[in-house]
Amino acid sequence: MYINREQSILKFFPGIKRFRFDQINKAFFDGTRSSWNDVTTLPKTMKSTLDKQISWLSFENKKVYVSKKQDTYKGIFKTQDGQFFESVLMANRKGQWTICVSSQIGCAMRCTFCATGTMGLKRNLHSDEIIDQYRFWQQFLVERPKLPQRISNIVFMGMGEPLANYDNVKNSINTLLKYTDLGPTKIMLSTVGILPQMQKLLTDPDWPKVRIAISLHSANQEKRKEIVPTTVPDFLKKLAVWSHEYQRLLGNRNHKLTFEYTLISHVNDTPELAQKLAKYIVKTAVSKINVIPYNPVKGKIFNRAEQERVDAFKNILRDHNINVTERTTMGADIDAACGQLAIDATI
Repeated sequence: MYINREQSILKFFPGIKRFRFDQINKAFFDGTRSSWNDVTTLPKTMKSTLDKQISWLSFENKKVYVSKKQDTYKGIFKTQDGQFFESVLMANRKGQWTICVSSQIGCAMRCTFCATGTMGLKRNLHSDEIIDQYRFWQQFLVERPKLPQRISNIVFMGMGEPLANYDNVKNSINTLLKYTDLGPTKIMLSTVGILPQMQKLLTDPDWPKVRIAISLHSANQEKRKEIVPTTVPDFLKKLAVWSHEYQRLLGNRNHKLTFEYTLISHVNDTPELAQKLAKYIVKTAVSKINVIPYNPVKGKIFNRAEQERVDAFKNILRDHNINVTERTTMGADIDAACGQLAIDATI
């Protein structure tokens, strides 16, 4: 069982003052520091004990892959209990970096096109393990001064379903908002749609006001259940109601909901399904659709939708005055693109 850093520190320093944790967290998010001995605000004896007893990072970096374009990096990390998970650093249009964060090892949602779902759910990542993905990539960039240095965005779109790990995800986001220069609109959480947790966050005073994207994949209940087997009855009706509650309670011009829609050739990319999606959106408070061309996964029978079909799908939505964007595929050559994250059992 993982014991978080704060509990571990309290074990060795039961009388520690709270301001020490603030000093530690500030040092954690200074990418120029790479060990406890670099934390100049702590007493020497405390640093020595911490250095011997508590790892600076909650996981070990096993390997970093880099894409041919050198715009995407994928890290494979080993946890203290011997599990593996992945995290991705991607260049963005601002000439800065976006981190694609994992929230679980594996996933229980079983989306038929997704590599992570084939792993099943191993366990949740602790908030330390989520936070340390940012810290790892921050230090990674500091060690490579020729690369742009700023991390400007975080997306919870890596391995796992973030809302199935509600408390750890919430705590990690709040920590990131407190100790980095990221604002809430620079963090996006992507969920396949766990309605009880979505309802919970509406009235949770500690829920961070980050952006939310919902992985829809079809506005046809039966088709969605084919793609996302964990879809509950009347999901689409309940989601539409929830979207209006979200917009009323939490929404503003910077916190609008987005639907994500992975386009799989001849599965959910037909003109009929595009028309159905357009009619469904009118019933919701969603303002934008982000279509995602399917990224091939070893062992899956699905194919990437041809660009003509992608364009036709988008044009139907635009004919209904719907804001549509298309996600740029990055890191597919290192299996770092959307839906491709999974750990090979041979590692």
